[in-house]
Amino acid sequence: MFTTEQRDRTRAQLLAHAEADDSIIGFAYTGSHATGTGDRWSDTDIVLAVRGEVAEAVRGWTTWIYDEFDARHQWDLGTGGTGVIRVFLLPGWVELDITFTPEPEFGARGPQWRTLFGTPHAQPQFPPPDRNTVIGFAWHHALHARICLERGRSWQAAHWINALRDQLITLACLRLDLPTAYSKGAHLLPDEVTAPLESTLVRSLTDPELRRALTATITATAAELNLSDPQLAARLRPMLTELT
Repeated sequence: MFTTEQRDRTRAQLLAHAEADDSIIGFAYTGSHATGTGDRWSDTDIVLAVRGEVAEAVRGWTTWIYDEFDARHQWDLGTGGTGVIRVFLLPGWVELDITFTPEPEFGARGPQWRTLFGTPHAQPQFPPPDRNTVIGFAWHHALHARICLERGRSWQAAHWINALRDQLITLACLRLDLPTAYSKGAHLLPDEVTAPLESTLVRSLTDPELRRALTATITATAAELNLSDPQLAARLRPMLTELT
């Protein structure tokens, strides 16, 4: 895998290329590198403010990154605005997440932001997940895990059990005001939350094991629901128990 020197050299090349590109009028780091909390394994997240057509800048930079770094793959995410997040894989497993955004949308949407050049503009902050939606996903996933068990679909049942655990972790992070995306706050959860989750792991695809894991996951979910929304937990707990 990549070395820190290789990653840092790549970052320096990106900055130099942006400074030399007349269509780029702003450059910022996001992610852990912006707040000084990155480590040896951190990837590179940057935002480019584009003057003119964003699509043209994306095409030009993509060609340059393939030529300069021998990129192996790229794929896109939406930004919630009119920009594009293009994710690149470079040799050595260097990951680049580059947001191309129109100049008016250049600005922090969260605490992880460091401007290197350009003028950021005030932007709406990324909202946290809606708690009611997370709870809805939780009972949905529990129900479908049980249905898959009744149908004898072991792989699909395991999928829904794991997905239910993900919603439980998100709900606990919401309650404790921890990062929710990609389980980034999971390692900060207290032991009383995470210790019971060890029993929710699916150890085999046998029917008894899947039913055991589902019961453990539903039990942990009900406990978290009671802390997050006691009134709703009182309504849902008897129904969740039916699935165990």
